[in-house]
Amino acid sequence: MHEIASRVLAKDPRAIARALRLVDDRLADCVPVLKDLFPSTGKAFVLGVTGNPGAGKSTLSDRIIQNFRAQGKTVGVIAVDPTSPFSGGAILGDRIRMQRHATDPGVFIRSVATRGHLGGLSRSARDMVRVFDAAGVDLVLVETVGVGQDEIEITRTAHTTLVVMAPGMGDEVQAIKAGIMECADVFAVNKADRDGADSAVRDIELMIALGSESMVAMSKIRGHRTHTAADAHVRVEQRATARWIPPIVKCVALRNEGVAELCKAIDRHHVWGAETEEGRARRRGRLADEVRETLREALIDAASRALGERIEETVRAVDAREVDPYTATEQLIEAFRTAPRG
Repeated sequence: MHEIASRVLAKDPRAIARALRLVDDRLADCVPVLKDLFPSTGKAFVLGVTGNPGAGKSTLSDRIIQNFRAQGKTVGVIAVDPTSPFSGGAILGDRIRMQRHATDPGVFIRSVATRGHLGGLSRSARDMVRVFDAAGVDLVLVETVGVGQDEIEITRTAHTTLVVMAPGMGDEVQAIKAGIMECADVFAVNKADRDGADSAVRDIELMIALGSESMVAMSKIRGHRTHTAADAHVRVEQRATARWIPPIVKCVALRNEGVAELCKAIDRHHVWGAETEEGRARRRGRLADEVRETLREALIDAASRALGERIEETVRAVDAREVDPYTATEQLIEAFRTAPRG
């Protein structure tokens, strides 16, 4: 076993920090470390926190950490910040709102940049979750960038996706737009002491109702777009066939109001995901997505190494209109298939 992996399994904070750095920078040793850690993963609960910028994700995440720490659970945090397309830098400022936990040995906060990766997460986020998981953390909280309605990659990483909204998000048309709203397992209407909180709740309820009717009409279940059954009162023996309706919880994170109720809703979804066949199927679906994504990246890397300069030559030929990009792609694939393997 790799030395860093063995120290991570021993819960050495320095080794955890180093492993996270290896994974985030995609250094040479990261894959052997991840291979050694994988058999010890699968125990942590992964909570994704997403929503529009300014909704209060970081402040609410801070309160959620506080709540789970009061239960004696250890927490790992991955806070993702956008990378500037001009300078390439990132402020990494989300952790500023979590300073109360800076000296808590039961909380490990890691800020990362997207490095241009789209979808609200960094490319390495899923592997960093695995490092925390192997280190024995009870809860891994992943806070996304907060880029808007199409930030749905978190659903392929988290067991439960919390979408944070705030009054003033727009009218009912805004609420029913496809994307991030359909991916929620739990909704939090933060800043509920402001005018418009009840209206925001009604708009979300409208979106859930319309989504449920659409799924029934099509007789399909599509991952996180299924919002039709199951609440805290469903008996365990009924959960095998129950389906989930995202609860909507009003809260004021700054004053810690409603956060306990929100954490209970998150726990209920965690239980649902573990005890129902639909919840287990969603977990298997996430792993299938990961295998395909990993395969895609590995194939691209292998093709880039094998074809080398031929790719640039093909680009120049396409630019000169000597060949169309579709034929060029077919030729590159055939060249890769017949290239000698060393």
